[in-house]
Amino acid sequence: MVRILFTLFLVHFCCLLQGQELLARVEVSVPQVQNANSRTIDFLKNVISDFLNNRSWTDNKISPEERIDCSFNIVISSFDGVSQYKASVQVNSARPVYGTNYNSPVLSFKDKYFNFSYTEGEQLEFNENQNMGTLSSLLAFYAQIIIGMDMDTFKSMGGTAILGRARNIVNYSQSTQTEGWRAMDATDNRYWLVNNLLDRKYFPYREFSYTYHRDGLDRMTENEQETKKKMAELLSKLKEVDRSNTGNVLTNVLFTAKSNEFVGLFSKMPGNESVKIFNLLVDLDPGNSAKYEKLKN
Repeated sequence: MVRILFTLFLVHFCCLLQGQELLARVEVSVPQVQNANSRTIDFLKNVISDFLNNRSWTDNKISPEERIDCSFNIVISSFDGVSQYKASVQVNSARPVYGTNYNSPVLSFKDKYFNFSYTEGEQLEFNENQNMGTLSSLLAFYAQIIIGMDMDTFKSMGGTAILGRARNIVNYSQSTQTEGWRAMDATDNRYWLVNNLLDRKYFPYREFSYTYHRDGLDRMTENEQETKKKMAELLSKLKEVDRSNTGNVLTNVLFTAKSNEFVGLFSKMPGNESVKIFNLLVDLDPGNSAKYEKLKN
């Protein structure tokens, strides 16, 4: 009996170590779809949640508390009553800040082309080397984007390998009729997201992510004012990026995720530092100018 209990403990312990990388909250809504019943939608939500949360996306050994906090807010706009869905999804992720209870946003991306085929009762399968279905490919793509961008915040360019897997999904999905996988479909889709992340001219964004989180937020408790000053200096380096490039989505991804955090972080800096940061942020991110006005108060 003791041996059996010990064996069960080892199995449980190994499962905890290998764990799954994502702690994904999934919401599925159908605000304007008349022919979608609640049971079908609940079933779809559970299938998506299980697919994201109950598998290992990497070979990394992680503990439950290290799982990445993320969310998928799926809005279905059309359903044929059988298997064809037209939808959009808002994908968000965050990572914990050392020594605090605060989670810092990392990814905020709205995919307007989240269309897929799924029949109730179908088991979602995934093989990173071949197309296993529209829904599994979409979810696997974002799982790997989330993990890759999270890795970038802990190690410089640490997510490159798994982001490469996400690009593989883009490559083999281009033969499908699903929107969002090809450059010609739009300038703000999945193709451009992963290709920006792996394009050398946008590496300053990924380098910023690492230094901002590891040498900035994670060390804030050591010397808050000095750390904030160094983080403000990091922002100026983003001016080196050519933000006018067609298909540039990383500028929007960064500032959509971080604009509120920047306001909270850089408010009430000594002297006129907050005003300087306001001017810099408005230059980098004019779309959120009204939000940054708070820095001048």
